[in-house]
Amino acid sequence: MGKLDLNLVVIFDAIMREQSITAAAQRLSMAQPSVSNAVARMRYSWNDPLFVKQGRGIRPTPRASQLWLQISEPLETISSAITPRQFEPDHSTRRFRIALTDGMVTLIWLSLRKIVERHAPGIDIHAVPYKGDGESLLLNADVDLIFDYYSGASQQVHSKWMFDNHFVCVMRAAHEFATGDFSLDKFVQAEHVLVSLTGDPSGVVDTILGELNLTRRVVMTVNSFAGAIELLKETNLITVLPYPAVAQAIANGDLIFRASPIDVPPARISMAWHHRQNHDPGLRWLRGVLDEIVQSKRALFDVKSEA
Repeated sequence: MGKLDLNLVVIFDAIMREQSITAAAQRLSMAQPSVSNAVARMRYSWNDPLFVKQGRGIRPTPRASQLWLQISEPLETISSAITPRQFEPDHSTRRFRIALTDGMVTLIWLSLRKIVERHAPGIDIHAVPYKGDGESLLLNADVDLIFDYYSGASQQVHSKWMFDNHFVCVMRAAHEFATGDFSLDKFVQAEHVLVSLTGDPSGVVDTILGELNLTRRVVMTVNSFAGAIELLKETNLITVLPYPAVAQAIANGDLIFRASPIDVPPARISMAWHHRQNHDPGLRWLRGVLDEIVQSKRALFDVKSEA
């Protein structure tokens, strides 16, 4: 690599964190052409393209990703030791990227926005679609935080349990199975809609039914909880969904829920973040805000009885 230019290392780190030359320039209070010139020097000195265009943004090359895994944590430690960072939410103009499904957006996004408006008006919060690919999103710095089901095992990722997502069977109030006995036979005979982020017409319910040598008919799939709720309100479809995702529709009287005739284990919802940001004061503030939001909604996570 030749003589080490620590300025290039700092700029490289900012680009990797922001996944954008423009955003990195803003983060470093530099002119964009200066950052672009630094990238050209990196490419020459480190003998790799480092960043390639992808849509409107950029993606790191494998060499850049591997290099960053080696330098990001030591650089963070050095930076914190020399200049402990302060974070003032009311003056910050940071942008945070959170990976989550639309069910979690429905649950926390409004509350989060209200807090930001009151206490951190310069902060931007961007939702990134989440398809269970949390570990790669964090390792590649595509997001700052995951707020959803996370099953990764990387030692580079920290996670904190937030709540258990309990599942219920949901349908419209006028459905023939809305009252009376709701047996496993009736459940299997019904026409189901499945929320599938990948389009696969089978999920955990089908796995459980398969263990009982049973199958159900999934007549439609959708890729969002909101889409499923709209279908359920106007049709004879039923589905099994996490209670918090449908709590508002149930409270409004648009849907009712029944205890599922099969035992679907609750999904553990967690916050997860990369070790390199473990001491980031801005991200610590955001995690604290999300903690407060969850605590204020604890009643949604305790499903005690049928409607």
